[in-house]
Order: sequence, then structure tokens, then C-alpha cells
Amino acid sequence: MKTPSALLLLTCYLGFISLGLPDTLLGVAWPFVRHEFALPQTAAAAAFIAMGCAYALSGSAAGRLLASLGTGRLLIVSSAAVTLAVFGFATTPAWILFVLCTIIHGFGSGAIDTGLNDFVSRRFSASHMNWLHACFSLGAAAGPAIMTGAVQNQGAWRMGYFIVGGVLSLLTLLFFLTRAQWTEPASASTPPPVRAPLMQTLAQPAVRWHLLLFFVYAGIESTVGQWSFTLLTESRHLSTALAGGLVTTYWTAIFLGRILSGFLVPRTGSARLVRFGIAGAALASFLLLPSASPVLALLSLLLTGLALAPIFPCLMTLTPERAGAAHSANAIGLQVTAATLGIAVWPSLASLTAQLAGPGALPVLFAGMAILLLALHEIGPVRAKGLRVPGS
Repeated sequence: MKTPSALLLLTCYLGFISLGLPDTLLGVAWPFVRHEFALPQTAAAAAFIAMGCAYALSGSAAGRLLASLGTGRLLIVSSAAVTLAVFGFATTPAWILFVLCTIIHGFGSGAIDTGLNDFVSRRFSASHMNWLHACFSLGAAAGPAIMTGAVQNQGAWRMGYFIVGGVLSLLTLLFFLTRAQWTEPASASTPPPVRAPLMQTLAQPAVRWHLLLFFVYAGIESTVGQWSFTLLTESRHLSTALAGGLVTTYWTAIFLGRILSGFLVPRTGSARLVRFGIAGAALASFLLLPSASPVLALLSLLLTGLALAPIFPCLMTLTPERAGAAHSANAIGLQVTAATLGIAVWPSLASLTAQLAGPGALPVLFAGMAILLLALHEIGPVRAKGLRVPGS
């Protein structure tokens, strides 16, 4: 197999940064978007569900799209769609059009996510997978920082979307310039991998177990990231700048944790890092339960981010081994689908919680989700009679 070029590796890193950039903007922008369009807290569910469903459909179809379009062309088209959606957020005059843009965003992001994860899981090591997902977290950390800077100028949330749209335009151009390098050369000694039918992949117990883990994990990561700003400003009454800084710290902790995980995973193994991360996140989530001081809130978000860091990339790394080569691309697409459904469902549940019980009840939801993830991992099919999952 041809070794990926340095430019292609750099493009993968930048691709993951760009994937994270727009995903975390709404969490900081939401109080200002809600005010401008005169919306209740529960209206956020429309954006999360619309994007999540589109993301899920795109992720589940990405295996076929990769086979027909190839990785390079799929990345170009998908990145262009996300760029269009972000500029749409910046210019929309109505909430319904904002929601429509989330659908376009979801379709584009789901394909990018699956395409890059499939490519990286086959051609890079577990360390690179952690570092590449660290780049996602870097983008996710930069998003709230950019939006916090924008909204401090009289709530100018649209400017935050304009800035991110400009960055994504450059990434789309980079995907176009490197399009030929994403094609893996044909070789008699390395025939193309056989792809099993989607339903056969879904029938694998290890795949179904992973889907549950991705559904809950992605829900925790996104819900804490998207709703902490509302919790800290509307319930804990912190300033916009301080709350935005704490949310940025959370995403930065995930970034730094994934950098560290890239060095640890050759020694500990991916499966062990997943277990430690899940247990640590469950413990750290309890620190946010009381009406904590800013210091305790900082500690909770910092530790939660560090604990969550290795889970997603390590589970992705384990997928080809656990699902098998024939099921790998389908399984990764389904995992992206499960993760994005989690991103749709759990933040929407958080919006309902904030509406009915007030933002102060959100930490209870955060802790409950972390405990659920721990339970799913520890009683999963790895320990069921007659089933052994490699790498567990």
C-alpha cells in the first residue's frame, strides 16, 4: 500500500479541524439566536434533530458513496455543502431557514466524518487516529472561542458564522487540490476490500454494541459542550466571557486529551483507554451537580473533557478489528449514524429539561448520561456468554 503523503496527512488534520469548527457554534450563539427570533428553549431541538437526522442518513449512505465517488470527490462535495450551510446560518432572515441550513450541514458533515474515519482507520495507526480526532476537538474548541468573541460585540452571532464559513471555503479548495491523492492505487497483491451488505454488518453483535456506545458517547460530548454555556450564564449567572471561556476549556481538554492518548495508546491499548475514559467521565460529571463556584465548574469541565477524549477515536480504531474487514466501512458509517443520532436526541432532551425544569437541572442530565454510558460498556456483549470481541 502506498504511504500517504505529508500533504495528505496535513489535509486529514485540517479536515478534522474543520469538521469540529461549525459543530459547536450554536451552543454559544443559542441565547442570542433565541432572542433574535423570539424562540423558546425547546426550539433548539428542531436544529439538533434536523441536523442529526441528515447527518445520520449521510453517514449510513457514505459506504456506498465512497464506493461510487471515491474519497476525494466525496470530500469535495461534502465540504462545499457544509460551507454553504454555514454561510446560510450567517445570512438567514428566519428561523425555519436556519433549520434548513442545519439539514445541509448534517448531510455534508456526515459524509466527511465517515470518509475521513474510514480512510484513517485503514491507513494510519491508533496514535494517528487519536491525534486526528484531537484536531476535531481543536476545531470544536476554536468554535466557541470565535463565537464568544463575536457575541461580545452586541451579540453579533452572525459574524461568528461568517468567520467559520471563510475557513471552510479554504478547506474545500484544499480537498479539490489534493483530490487525486485520495485514490488508493490498484495492486495485484492488495485487492480492494470486500464490502459486506449493510444488513449483514448490522447483524454483528459487536457492531450493535458499538452503535449503542457511540449513540450515548456522542450525546454526552455534544450535550455538555452545547448546553454548558446556557447553564453557566442563565443558571449560574456567570458573564458571557467567563462562560464562553469555560466551554472553550472543555473542548480544549478533549483536544489535549487526544494528543496525550496518541502517546499512551501504544502502551495501554485502545480498549483499556476507552474503559478508563468512560469511568473518569462518570466521576467528573458529578462535580458540576451542586451550584458550584466557577473554579469547580472549570474543574468539572476540564476533567470531563480529558476523560472523554480517547473514547471516540479508540472505538473507531477498534472497529476494523472487532467488526472485520468486510464490515469495517459499513460499521464506521453506522457508527457515525449512531453518533449523530445521539447528537440530535440528547441535546434535544437537554432543551426540554431546560424548558421544564430550568437550566439548573442540566447537570443531573449530564451525570445520568455518563452513568448510562458506563453501564452499557460494562454489561455489553463483550461479557455476554458465547461472544468474544477482539481488543476488548
